[in-house]
Amino acid sequence: MFNRIRITSVHVLDQDEALDFYVGKLGFEVDTDVDLGFMRWLTIKLPADPERELLLEVPGPPALGDEVAAQVRALVTKGAMGVAAILTTDDCQKTYDTLVAKGVEFTETPTEQPYGIDCALRDPFGNHLRITQPAGDPVEITDADRERWSGATG
Repeated sequence: MFNRIRITSVHVLDQDEALDFYVGKLGFEVDTDVDLGFMRWLTIKLPADPERELLLEVPGPPALGDEVAAQVRALVTKGAMGVAAILTTDDCQKTYDTLVAKGVEFTETPTEQPYGIDCALRDPFGNHLRITQPAGDPVEITDADRERWSGATG
């Protein structure tokens, strides 16, 4: 039936500021930037993963009415929208160090986990992003891991 996810939407409050962050700091590139009149269709992608795009979407028409859009903007700002994306890397510590040097602020430093090494940050709007260096071998998740993660916030 379906064979892949091509575009995932990430709510942002300002598309130009989002470009500065996602392209200028994180290394994405613009795929499509079109003014449709009723909205700006702005997608970005990673050079290493050109088949998957993020739609940097400002909450509003045509998808959302004014009242709901205001509620979504408030939730984004509070960081209440959940994880927007999990990005993978071959070296989490090096990626972290590179991004810190570019002024990216992290909410979690690189930490060894059963599934690999990961860290967390928020974009300028409040969206959660995780960066993960997957473990080389399949891992078994223990009850202790589940218990520890169930109380985790990010």
